[in-house]
Amino acid sequence: MLAAELHFPEAGSLKGKRKYVKSAKAQLQNRFGAAVAEVAHHDLWQRCGLTAAFVARDAREAEELAARAEQWLASQEWVLVRAVRSLVAADELTE
Repeated sequence: MLAAELHFPEAGSLKGKRKYVKSAKAQLQNRFGAAVAEVAHHDLWQRCGLTAAFVARDAREAEELAARAEQWLASQEWVLVRAVRSLVAADELTE
């Protein structure tokens, strides 16, 4: 899982922010196969909290997907303020 906080310096309204958020979510879904949700800062024009979940056969592959997604987010026209990666293994869910 990747939790990211983004800053959109050019957004001047919630409508302007929405353009960036839609793009980020779509690209995370298309490029990395992630399930993505906006989870924070809904009412702020220039901030967004996203959480992306990655499913893979093994932990290493999931970690690589999350790391590549984080690198992609950091290379875009917005600012990646913070990113936190965490791993949940299937065997943790069956206990």
